Amino acid sequence: MAAAAPTRRDADRTRSWWGWGYTDAQPDDAECAALGALLPGTLSRPLPVPRVADLSIGRPAVTPPTSLTHLVTADPEARAAHAQGKAYRDIARALRGRPARLPDLVAHPHCDQDVADLLHWAGEHQVAVIPFGGGSSVVGGVEYRGDAHRAVLSLDTTRMDRVLEIDHTSRSARIQAGALGPALEDQLRPHGLTLRHFPQSFEFSTLGGWLATRAGGHYATGRTHIDDFVQSLTVITPAGTGTSWRLPASGAGPSPDRLFLGSEGTLGVITEAWMRLQQRPRHKSSAAVAFADFGRALDAVRDIAQSDLAPANCRLLDPGEALLAGASRDGSSILVLGFESATAPTDAHLEAALDLARAHGGTTPPHDAPGTPTPPDSPGAPSPRNASTTAVDAWRSTFLRMPYLRDGLARMGAVVETFETATTWDRLPALVDAVRTEIGHAAQKATGHQATINCRLTHVYPDGAAPYFTVAVAGRPGDEVAVWDDIKAVAADVLHHHRATITHHHAVGRDHRPAYDLQRPHPFALALQATKDALDPHHILNPGVLID
Repeated sequence: MAAAAPTRRDADRTRSWWGWGYTDAQPDDAECAALGALLPGTLSRPLPVPRVADLSIGRPAVTPPTSLTHLVTADPEARAAHAQGKAYRDIARALRGRPARLPDLVAHPHCDQDVADLLHWAGEHQVAVIPFGGGSSVVGGVEYRGDAHRAVLSLDTTRMDRVLEIDHTSRSARIQAGALGPALEDQLRPHGLTLRHFPQSFEFSTLGGWLATRAGGHYATGRTHIDDFVQSLTVITPAGTGTSWRLPASGAGPSPDRLFLGSEGTLGVITEAWMRLQQRPRHKSSAAVAFADFGRALDAVRDIAQSDLAPANCRLLDPGEALLAGASRDGSSILVLGFESATAPTDAHLEAALDLARAHGGTTPPHDAPGTPTPPDSPGAPSPRNASTTAVDAWRSTFLRMPYLRDGLARMGAVVETFETATTWDRLPALVDAVRTEIGHAAQKATGHQATINCRLTHVYPDGAAPYFTVAVAGRPGDEVAVWDDIKAVAADVLHHHRATITHHHAVGRDHRPAYDLQRPHPFALALQATKDALDPHHILNPGVLID
């Protein structure tokens, strides 16, 4: 069954070329100053918002053939907006007027043949191709580094944004990879269906980006990574186009889909996917649990993760993170719990999870009346289950606003960035302690200021969890990127020492490449290199990511 055309949301709003999200949602100067006042040592006034007009933008080094000119632009605004992602170091470089190398051209293909034609031309003319979805990368995944290519082409897939076909019988859909999260869900909603994948970047990231980076969604247990929803992929490579069979499962050799999931645009361009869908949930319940001791909170979360309850949301905030989110002001750690279902009330599951939390010293406010079934239009929206939903609401509001606040602090000269990982439960407490201690020393050494280091658990599994760390410290004026690079190097060393992954859901990109080289087995690196050589013989696809 064919689906309707995507709804064009926020058509009149302008995306920021240098920072997160929309320009009208960015903190103004007064809010930036108020944020800076919370972090000793920051600037007395915010850095000005950077302008494309102030950048030195040269002429493109190549000219596309007439057959491709309708797909390609050299517009300065487009080139600036496609030069880099949205990591702290991207924001800091732009604020100082030193963004990453701008692409020579930006392409907007409309179909698979357009992609194939662009790759063919680029291969013949030594043009690097950087696949680009929503541009929300926080690991240097969409910028070009080096000088090995004649020119750089940013290949923006967002014109390929339709849900092409829905199979209600199998509850799945064929979707173009350039669909941004809201446009994708808008097309599924009339059918009562959802992909149920809501990363923090949901509004500004695409299905293809999620697939290429093995993105993790908002939900804390069960099917959390985009991998879990894939039936089939269509991928265009310089060596040809391939589509895997659409199957519920298969034991036929190594999975062709697994080869391209997480390949980050280095082996091919994902243009379509058949994705498993779900009915939209009608029943929701939420609660927040306070813990005086973070260690006991970890034990509670482990018990919940090892039960069969499978909460949709199971986020543990340490005291600093809880304070930042407005979920707690008394030094407590806060566990945000949420359940949802399309078919049955969820109150009993929530009660069972709360009992496990209370057994480890967790406390909850008195209950209100049970919640009523509600149609969700946003991930993690709580029903009026109990009084603690005020903490849940506070957390969710801050969660969505945080990238904008990060930009505001960056304008005050602060170094504010996050990194995430995953490790087994037996290693988790020592890892959290080591991060706080060693990153704190590194930040003090680099800046002369004491850093704020917060931790939250974003995803939990029976055998481990994904801690997510936030680091904030006043930077050295004009040298903020170098400060973060020094801190980041220490963070990578700590993760490696504790056998924690360099990334749980943010991808490898260029920033994590050194640590990724140490983490992967050598025989796998050899196989990946051979695959790159076979599929991309001219080495034009996202050079420097994952493999040389």
